[in-house]
Amino acid sequence: MWMNSFSRIALPALQRSTSTKALWALRSCRRPGEAAGPLRICHPSMQIRGQKTMESVPPPLSHHLVRHAQALHEERMIEVEWEDGSCSFYPFTWLRDNCQCPKCFLDSAQQRKLLMVDVDVNTGVDAVEVTNDNKVSILWPDQHTSVFDPVWLKKRCFSPAARQSLQEELFLKEHYYWDSKLKIPTANYEEVIHDDKAALDWLIALRRVGLVQLKGAPKESGPVTRLSERIGYLRTTYYGHTWEVTDKNMANNIAYTAVKLSVHTDYLALRYTPGVQFLHCIKQAAEGGESDMVDGFHAAMQLQREDPEAFKTLTTLRVDFTDRGSDYCDFMLQSKKHTIELNADGQVRRINCNNATRDSVLDLPLHQVQPFYRAYKAFMDILNRPENLLTFKLEPGEVVTFDNWRLLHGRRSYINKPDMIRHLEGAYLDWDEVMSRLRILRCAVQQNT
Repeated sequence: MWMNSFSRIALPALQRSTSTKALWALRSCRRPGEAAGPLRICHPSMQIRGQKTMESVPPPLSHHLVRHAQALHEERMIEVEWEDGSCSFYPFTWLRDNCQCPKCFLDSAQQRKLLMVDVDVNTGVDAVEVTNDNKVSILWPDQHTSVFDPVWLKKRCFSPAARQSLQEELFLKEHYYWDSKLKIPTANYEEVIHDDKAALDWLIALRRVGLVQLKGAPKESGPVTRLSERIGYLRTTYYGHTWEVTDKNMANNIAYTAVKLSVHTDYLALRYTPGVQFLHCIKQAAEGGESDMVDGFHAAMQLQREDPEAFKTLTTLRVDFTDRGSDYCDFMLQSKKHTIELNADGQVRRINCNNATRDSVLDLPLHQVQPFYRAYKAFMDILNRPENLLTFKLEPGEVVTFDNWRLLHGRRSYINKPDMIRHLEGAYLDWDEVMSRLRILRCAVQQNT
């Protein structure tokens, strides 16, 4: 029986109209950049079928009705007053650049035709009016006319709140941090493959929590390819379109042995690391082989709070990674990455941590080597704290899907027997493809509700 406890904790925050319940949910989690203090963790326990979908509750129509529009010539903006009394302001140049007429915009491709060399960035406005069908019409000095739909304008309002809301809608930046108490979000593999709502719920949870387990996949090679095609296409690497994780003689990767793997993010030797990983259990070992997972963003925030100097070191010094060998084809990869990568706002956006492929080449001045090792060890100690480490054992027919930019995964050592030989199949995808499919599914589900 499907449960929707995750929707009670996280999904209301996806809706544009933030309810009291959603505010409670958001306050129960720590966000990137939040002031220091006791770290509060979400423990979503869910099967992700049956929850509300993002923006399933549209804003009231009055929010999109234009009461009045006027040109503010000194400020070089159009002021739009909405029926609810709120106002939005739009710069002249931005409006001219984004004219939606057929001469300026190719509607079939949703792409701009107007060239920037033809835009007067100091343009004025001759006239502005609200049309009978409640659109905003602007007459430019060259006598060109632009007409803007109120819903289109409202969505692109330049107020801080509107901008933040749109960015959240487009990118789902809100994450829900967790520790060893997480009950892994689950869904049914076949439902995700065949049902748009189930697929959307899966991808939203994958984006928010970073980890979702799918149950009921065939116990044979192929399901990860099928799952990738549900999104778009998989990411081919030097290890192939997909890759088989078994204990191999003369292994070209430490994952292809039976030894313990420390928690890590995959494929850091590539300049553009795959964003999402699928691992499908076909057969499990006779003994051992448990999986470890840790929320790298949560651990990075703990490091920042407990050891700011170590956090600064790992966000400013770059580490060399390497991978050499032959598989799908021969390869000799090198890259440099910050262990903890920040975005332009100073928030953690990616964890780059792999003890196996971290190169012996360390391109640092001598005086920075010891501070790096001290900081790196401090971070690894936090990642491996029992209260942060989630341990579970995949069973045949289960697929674990996770955020490879955020989560670190590892594996306990294992022992095979002739009739119980551990066999996993894996695949990579990029977040671009995943987020594209999420947006498409969201539109499709909204149209059908």
